[in-house]
Amino acid sequence: MSEQTRDRGVMPGLLERLKEFVPAKFRRGAAVVPVVRLSGVIGAVTPLRPGMSLAGVAKTLERAFGVRNAKAVALVINSPGGSPVQSRQIYLRIRQLAAEKNLPVLVFVEDVAASGGYMIACAGDEIFCDPSSILGSIGVVGGSFGFQDLIKRIGVERRLYTAGEHKAMLDPFLPENPDDVSRVKALQREIHAIFIALVKQSRGSRLKGADDTLFTGEYWAGETSVSMGLADAIGDLRSTLRARYGDKVLTPVIAPASGMLAGLLGRRSAGAGTLASLDGLSGLPDELISALETRAIWAKFGF
Repeated sequence: MSEQTRDRGVMPGLLERLKEFVPAKFRRGAAVVPVVRLSGVIGAVTPLRPGMSLAGVAKTLERAFGVRNAKAVALVINSPGGSPVQSRQIYLRIRQLAAEKNLPVLVFVEDVAASGGYMIACAGDEIFCDPSSILGSIGVVGGSFGFQDLIKRIGVERRLYTAGEHKAMLDPFLPENPDDVSRVKALQREIHAIFIALVKQSRGSRLKGADDTLFTGEYWAGETSVSMGLADAIGDLRSTLRARYGDKVLTPVIAPASGMLAGLLGRRSAGAGTLASLDGLSGLPDELISALETRAIWAKFGF
């Protein structure tokens, strides 16, 4: 009889210890909110510097929304923007998965969710940020250089052959053409209108500012962003999820596949398969330019 009593006393403790080895998403009695980090410049890709793209994050998002017994999906965003196409594609995939799985999406902004980064943040049903986070920059930007005087000075002759009146539009080695600039600005206005419509559809009546304030490309810190309806509240991931789902809420981080698993899934790490492009250091100039461009995008927001 005493042995039976002793066994019963041992079993609960043993079971509790065994639970530690069970993946968080399979444990009972606690809410599960998988977390996905989306960070970096969007769509800027060179052989050694891959940016954020739908192809790079799709599998991770699908795994997060597929977590068993999930109550929501949390996205941690830290991006100064980039490609409007990739930004919108990621936004759409998040909303599609949220609708398919009937799960709310909670977005937590770290340093920056600006331009395309803010477009992705709009995929959240709610957006939380730090008081020092930067949000907004709802606009479209493009730039180039003009080297036509430089090549004349050093004695270089430009030889360019095209079929199509505007094929060499905005060539940096030709004088700027006002008609070409007008065409580019019209294109930017079209893309800007798509961005504005997406924000309005996502944020709806929560937006408090006027269009000529919200959509000028300006950006704001966290408290002001909340007051303008670009975000819903000040809050960090841990505190917010604990307040909403309890102190025992489980937040497994869903990371991209890596190493051998990445190979089995058909993924490649940054720079894999590109060693030929580095023969004789030929890839370094492009990589240096890419690094400078990336640095310039972050620097725009003080980072």
